[in-house]
Amino acid sequence: MKSLTTFKNGYCKFLEIIVVAIMIALASVVTVGFLSRLVGSPFSWYDEVASVGLAWLTYYGAALAAAKGAHIGCPTVVNYFPPAIRLPIALVAEAITIGFFVLLAYTGTQVVMILEGSTLISLTSVSVQLTQSAIPVGAVLFIIAELLHLPEVIASAKGKGFTDHELEEAGLGYDKASIATK
Repeated sequence: MKSLTTFKNGYCKFLEIIVVAIMIALASVVTVGFLSRLVGSPFSWYDEVASVGLAWLTYYGAALAAAKGAHIGCPTVVNYFPPAIRLPIALVAEAITIGFFVLLAYTGTQVVMILEGSTLISLTSVSVQLTQSAIPVGAVLFIIAELLHLPEVIASAKGKGFTDHELEEAGLGYDKASIATK
């Protein structure tokens, strides 16, 4: 388990470096674009490159958020369920999330293959395949992050959750006679 934690920490650091590099590049592009417009001579490539940078930041940032357990998770909702069904619900939610990103990686790869030979409009030396590669790559990075976060999801689902009193105060109590709680 310690080696998994070490690997996960390294993976998070790897994603952090990528996200920070994209943020610095995007901030630089936006600053250069702003300054070029300010002096009355805007670059033709600014808008296109900035939108690609934002897309990359979104995909890689989502993978980083998933690796840190800060994305698409609802442990509070899972904790509202009786203890006997928390783990299955958490696992189904994880399976749906991972399944979505498997589909995204597959279709993203198809999109990249279809775009072969296409280039950016303002920078004809830059392949659209490169710019759109963030879709399948980001999806795969997200899947890896979800799998690395899975032990924490399982531990959380097996955890105590909310007490009956807390659920009743929130108006979310359940009928113990109809649902096994152990």
